[in-house]
Amino acid sequence: MKTILLIEDDTALRENTAELLELSNYKVITSPNGKVGIAKAQEEKPDIIVCDIMMPEVDGYGVLEALSDNTNTNQIPFIFLSAKTEHKEIRKGMDMGADDYLTKPFEEDELLSAIESRLAKAEIISKILKDQFHTPKEESKDSLRNLHELKNFFDDHGDISKYKKGVSIFKEGDHSNNIFLIIKGVIKTHKMDESGKELITALFKADDFLGFTSFVDNTPYQESATAVEDTELAGISKNNLKEILEKSKNISLELMELLSDNLSEIKEQLLQMAYSSVRKKTAQTILQFVEVLNKKPDESIKISRNDLASVAGIATESLIRTLSSFKKDGLIEIEGRTIKILDLPALQLIE
Repeated sequence: MKTILLIEDDTALRENTAELLELSNYKVITSPNGKVGIAKAQEEKPDIIVCDIMMPEVDGYGVLEALSDNTNTNQIPFIFLSAKTEHKEIRKGMDMGADDYLTKPFEEDELLSAIESRLAKAEIISKILKDQFHTPKEESKDSLRNLHELKNFFDDHGDISKYKKGVSIFKEGDHSNNIFLIIKGVIKTHKMDESGKELITALFKADDFLGFTSFVDNTPYQESATAVEDTELAGISKNNLKEILEKSKNISLELMELLSDNLSEIKEQLLQMAYSSVRKKTAQTILQFVEVLNKKPDESIKISRNDLASVAGIATESLIRTLSSFKKDGLIEIEGRTIKILDLPALQLIE
């Protein structure tokens, strides 16, 4: 049985989360603040740590820093929980060495999935180290160590490009020689079907990678990409990225995991488009845009009806009728292109 150290100053949230994890067959050790959490981590050596950021005594950043400086605890996977959703706050935590960052409120499945993923990754890396396929000596001193350092490399050394809302970033058939990291903004990738209808294949937000088609230079893009809002990208060449991956097996593993997660999300979206009702497709698409645009459920989103319909995989006319129905039922508020969720639980339960 794996052991989790949960560091959280909110008593109700700490107890509820601990109960959830225990029901999922984990042994849970709890701590009400960062100072006690540091001591318990050093004493108990848990398999993974889940830690709040805003706490008395010592905050989450201080906990991570203290444990990272200790050779007995610096290899323990570390997940932040926080109400802070700003990109700079997330990047700060990742720069310090955190393995993941979940924003409150979070779904139970989201937390369990993050824990399972990080434990599995730690086990894989541990096995590689034991089998001597990957040791520090194999990598040069200047090689990057993890995916977060790779993102920093894009920030520091990538070619910066800016795109206004609605401007094309690349088009289907263009040659792809670069990989991009989104610094800010939201991007949609899309294709045209035989009838000329646009189908949005994915949405990308700040801190996501964009442009993975093949590591072979000049491979044509299989879809187009357009800025949904004002966007800034940092790009590096495929050759540069290949050199980085050759030097770091750890980054290669993390990148494989990331791309696998992306494929799973696309599969879920395709299943939704194929089998869900029009009402469910519409509801789930609204929720997806709220998440990607980094909005709270009660904040308004401004998005075109065509984009909503394209992601949902339904006709624009059907989407407009469904939105009107949602408005009549008191689920959403509509003003022009702006949509605001009024009843989140009801919208989530639509079948």
